[in-house]
Amino acid sequence: MRPRKITVNDLMQQGYSYTLAEPPGENFHPDFKPQLTPQQMLALGVFGGKYMTDCRAEFPAEWFTDARLCHECHRPELNFFGVNASKPLSYWRAKGWIYHEDPRGWFQWYCRYFKGRRCADDARQIKRWLAIRRHIAQLQKNCPQGMLSCRRKQRQALLHWAYDSRLL
Repeated sequence: MRPRKITVNDLMQQGYSYTLAEPPGENFHPDFKPQLTPQQMLALGVFGGKYMTDCRAEFPAEWFTDARLCHECHRPELNFFGVNASKPLSYWRAKGWIYHEDPRGWFQWYCRYFKGRRCADDARQIKRWLAIRRHIAQLQKNCPQGMLSCRRKQRQALLHWAYDSRLL
């Protein structure tokens, strides 16, 4: 694959550029095995529909065909499980979890990684993704398999991290 440069101009980044070094959806780190693509996540309903409303030009149009979005505000009812499972961006910033190249957080990193970008923050983000698995164990311990009404907030949080909690 020939590297391709992407330049971003949206509400949170102006003139930021990165290079796509891998084919979309391929050559992931061996420890990183997300169950959902960004397109699937957006169609299911994540982040109250507000997350990707001003930066669509950066990503493939097909990701937004069935996306559950709301440009005006965060609406938990747009989430697959109909609950709010998000902390505000200010919380993530205060914890030091926001990488300067991805000011929207983990999902922005994942979308760019999925597209083919590789960056200095990959190892940290993959480590964070792996740590979220603890919620899978809690669901398996406390919920009958397939009972989607059990621990909906935890299930929604897992969806935000590309784990398909509908399968648990």
